[in-house]
Amino acid sequence: MVVWYKKLAIWNWFSIMQEVKIIKNIFPCEFAEMLGSENNPLLAMVDVTVGFCTESSSTINVLENLNLVIDKGEVFGLVGESGSGKTMTALSIMKLIPPPGRILSGKILFQGNDLLLLSEKQMESVRGQRIGMIFQEPMTSLNPVFRVGDQVAEILSVHTEMKKKELAKKTIELLKDVGFDDPAQKYVQYPHQLSGGQRQRILIAMSIACNPALVIADEPTTALDVATEGQILCLLQDLVCKYQISMLFITHNLQIIKNIGSRIGIMYAGRIVEENRVDDFFREPLHPYSKGLLESIVGVRKASERLETIPGFVPKLTDLPAGCKFHPRCRNVMAKCKKEEPPFINVGKSKWVRCYLYQN
Repeated sequence: MVVWYKKLAIWNWFSIMQEVKIIKNIFPCEFAEMLGSENNPLLAMVDVTVGFCTESSSTINVLENLNLVIDKGEVFGLVGESGSGKTMTALSIMKLIPPPGRILSGKILFQGNDLLLLSEKQMESVRGQRIGMIFQEPMTSLNPVFRVGDQVAEILSVHTEMKKKELAKKTIELLKDVGFDDPAQKYVQYPHQLSGGQRQRILIAMSIACNPALVIADEPTTALDVATEGQILCLLQDLVCKYQISMLFITHNLQIIKNIGSRIGIMYAGRIVEENRVDDFFREPLHPYSKGLLESIVGVRKASERLETIPGFVPKLTDLPAGCKFHPRCRNVMAKCKKEEPPFINVGKSKWVRCYLYQN
């Protein structure tokens, strides 16, 4: 299963490597505030930078000084446009970044341990057992030549000492938990015999098989129709409560996070530009980019109001502007925005923003 994780991660990032033409101990003081003196977060990414080496031996950073905290029992929504670094954030946590990419600096603390200090063998006991992951494409994420029940059971066999009969029994229980009325029948079927929604349920069963503390859901509803998407979202909410797990939910759809998330992070050009409570975000977003996103969404603005657009385009990773990476598109741009990148500023409890408008 570990090998399958690696192959899938490399496949998911092939297109990004093509786009950028890839051929080849102490918390910062401001982030210490983010963690809080009494808070013991489940996951904390501290100033994580991820880069890919190019043909010219230069390095293109796809994540830059990324800070992220996920508390126990919460659903954290990570939202951004395609290419903003959402999936790379997930792969960094799992330590599945395909070469020639690597984590250049930072810490990834999970249950108090820095994952970046663990060996590959130690990480194998983390993946699947303590951190589960639901990948984007249900069809390509499952091995087509094995029965789906056996693929769920493999997770259990790697991380537990269950016997064959116990594995089968537990797998059928998991298939029932993810909404199959006929779990024994589904056990013996192959991926091509299932619908997209059913395949996604299999992936969800695999992610929760060992009752992990954290599940990373990387756009789990992208390839599904609206009705099936709603069913999967309801299922995930139920499983979060039943299994008492935390979830990092990655999506480009703000409406999904409005319905299921407790906190939200907005990504732009490899950086989190805002972190906020979901209710506060939709009532009063902080970053100019966040405001632009909300103004462009049907259903968020009043019916009589015109939908706005964000001018310009997302910059290429190979040609990022100096200073704030959003400044060429920002309606509030100032002179210093063009020179220096703003810090991650605390503007209230669970409220952080990377913008000079809030510096004072």
